[in-house]
Amino acid sequence: MTKLIDELSVFLPAYNEEKNIEKTVNGVLAVLPGVAGKWEVIIVDDGSSDRTGGISDTMAAKNKHVRVVHHHPNRGYGGALKSGYETSRFQWVAFMDSDGQFDFSEIKLFIEAQKLTGADLVLGIRIGRADAFIRKFYTFVWSKLLPRILLGLKVTDYSCGYKLINKKVYTGVQPLIGEEKVTQIEMLTKAQRMGFKFAQVRVHHYPRRFGHNTGADLKVIIRSIRDLLKLWYQLR
Repeated sequence: MTKLIDELSVFLPAYNEEKNIEKTVNGVLAVLPGVAGKWEVIIVDDGSSDRTGGISDTMAAKNKHVRVVHHHPNRGYGGALKSGYETSRFQWVAFMDSDGQFDFSEIKLFIEAQKLTGADLVLGIRIGRADAFIRKFYTFVWSKLLPRILLGLKVTDYSCGYKLINKKVYTGVQPLIGEEKVTQIEMLTKAQRMGFKFAQVRVHHYPRRFGHNTGADLKVIIRSIRDLLKLWYQLR
């Protein structure tokens, strides 16, 4: 049976997702064999203080296609993304947040969009975003205002935690100096300026059932603003 894609690495950033990680990984494992000829799943345990790391290790011990990267201490979302890209073995790399808010079966939409357009990056756009108002407002400022005004980034939903990217893009935009959410802004801005081709697809977004999303925490916001201004200064 012909697969949609020859090879695919999938990594899942995870921080204190003990109630979500197993279901999320199992959802990925149920889809990948029918989609890719060669594939792997990488769980990036970003210094979790709960059982996320232990659950991940157990899953890896039972499935040769699953690997775990542990951070000690926590490196933040940007650090988790960097580890995921760097440890991915295959040309095409998808990442998806491990909080259960996405349906991995929609990876088929990303692959189809890539084949249709020849894109180097396929970015998700969340349909009916299922987050609290403060988080939606925060993303509006970051997605619609600051990156566009300061850096000229022309994407609809840069912070969507579901993307498909050719690893040559990650290699090409090095070095990445940003942390937290700025890592994605920096990567996409540099890719846009280097002429890599973008495509975007709409994906469903579901309410988080368990755990806490740290993206709107004050300390994360402050660090992100600092890093964004630093990035603007370096890229201006």
